[in-house]
Amino acid sequence: MRTIEGKIVVLGAQGVGKTSMVVRYIGKMFSHHISPTIGASFFTCKINIEDSRVKLQVWDTAGQERFRSMAPMYYRNANAALLVFDITQYDSLTSVKSWVKEPMVLCLVGNKCDLEVERQVSKDEALQYACSIGATYFESSALHDQGIEEVFLNVALGLIRLSHETLCSSLRVYDSISSLSPSNLSSEISRSRFNLTSDENNACEEKADAIHAETEKPSLCC
Repeated sequence: MRTIEGKIVVLGAQGVGKTSMVVRYIGKMFSHHISPTIGASFFTCKINIEDSRVKLQVWDTAGQERFRSMAPMYYRNANAALLVFDITQYDSLTSVKSWVKEPMVLCLVGNKCDLEVERQVSKDEALQYACSIGATYFESSALHDQGIEEVFLNVALGLIRLSHETLCSSLRVYDSISSLSPSNLSSEISRSRFNLTSDENNACEEKADAIHAETEKPSLCC
């Protein structure tokens, strides 16, 4: 089986639901009491699509302004980015426009679509912006587990396409001799802490609070 490993960064302002989206996808759970991310949280997820296995290394970054300067450090060598905004907060769309300045697979996500009556960002405006930066656009609800599976599947497909481009040097592609059967599917979430590297400590003296999770997704056909 052909295996593709790619780094994904999840970017957006504080409170738009970045961590809730990732935890909903990885752990199939939702909590109203998730603490703000400090630094970044790290997750891994494997998705099987036909004859390819895509391993997503997901970096959920902090949205607070004081961590804004650290963003380039986290999306360095990233292959894809989820640009998340809250459809009920127009400023969160404005904020997300300045996050990514490097070419990669892009997916714009309008989260909290369960709050349709409070919508401040129209689908047309969000779609127009997504098209202008070469991104796909999805709307999601971490609360109702709506649209999130499609977001990560779309990114995985984007990485498969990217793997065929010879100019992409940071994407790891190799042949795996093992195969995944439904009986081997597993999902695990654990908490750990890690220290930032010396370079990262220069940017932030605090330790990053990391949630590490790894999950296998069943085979999908595109």
